[in-house]
Amino acid sequence: MAYWLVKSEPSVWSWDQQVAKGAEGEAWTGVRNHSAKLHMVAMRRGDRAFYYHSNEGKEIVGIAEIIREAYPDPTDASGKFVCVDIKADKPLKTPVTLAAVKAEPRLADMALLKYSRLSVQPVTAEEWKLVCKMGGL
Repeated sequence: MAYWLVKSEPSVWSWDQQVAKGAEGEAWTGVRNHSAKLHMVAMRRGDRAFYYHSNEGKEIVGIAEIIREAYPDPTDASGKFVCVDIKADKPLKTPVTLAAVKAEPRLADMALLKYSRLSVQPVTAEEWKLVCKMGGL
């Protein structure tokens, strides 16, 4: 299993909206960055992703599961980009803020800090375990 982080502004698509989709999940569309696209192509069914509220909140609020691997993004007229389907798995007991990630020396190399504008990014197994612990899981 691989680990990821996906970002969404809560005013656009929030964790609560993702939870409301239930087991059917939702297509993660609208990604228009080639690096993020390559990460989505690498995602496999069953992989887990931190759900990060960007811009408003700036915190990891939950864990999602990849339930469908990459396919053409129906919102992309160019045909160059892909999407995956994700479903909410569980919320973090305590959201992990960007400030908390920055304050943790063991997370200094986390993509969230190094590639702050990238909307889909990998997370190492060590980072995953530490952030889960910080989030009360």
